[in-house]
Amino acid sequence: MGTRRKSRELTMQMLFQGDLGKQAPEQVQKLFWASVEDVDAETRGFAEDLYRIATTRDEEIDKLIEAHAQNWRLERMPVVDRNLLRAAVAEMLGFPNTPAAIIINETLEIGRRFAAPESIHFLNGVLDAIARDVLKTRLA
Repeated sequence: MGTRRKSRELTMQMLFQGDLGKQAPEQVQKLFWASVEDVDAETRGFAEDLYRIATTRDEEIDKLIEAHAQNWRLERMPVVDRNLLRAAVAEMLGFPNTPAAIIINETLEIGRRFAAPESIHFLNGVLDAIARDVLKTRLA
């Protein structure tokens, strides 16, 4: 597994932990990193960057997700799906030089490992719509 994919996976796991445990971001990071072994500095650094963006821009990210997930409220989405979307949108917003297609593909690969099989089409559709919207906003 590549460094970036591992970072994205770790970010989703931290978001998942915070979401289910209703923990503050600082508490999540402290507990999460205490339980994870063998993560190199580059992988950890990118995961922490993504997590920081996801937690500091959480309202903006959640609004984007809700606006593009037709007929779905965030609280009704499976926890894994919700946090995969949050991590991907955080990367789209925080790392505009990373092509959206790569972010979406990586998210789907992580989703194949952690989410239900029927979630893949949902994730793809929502992220594609968000990516088009984010790109349109950047070009405006």
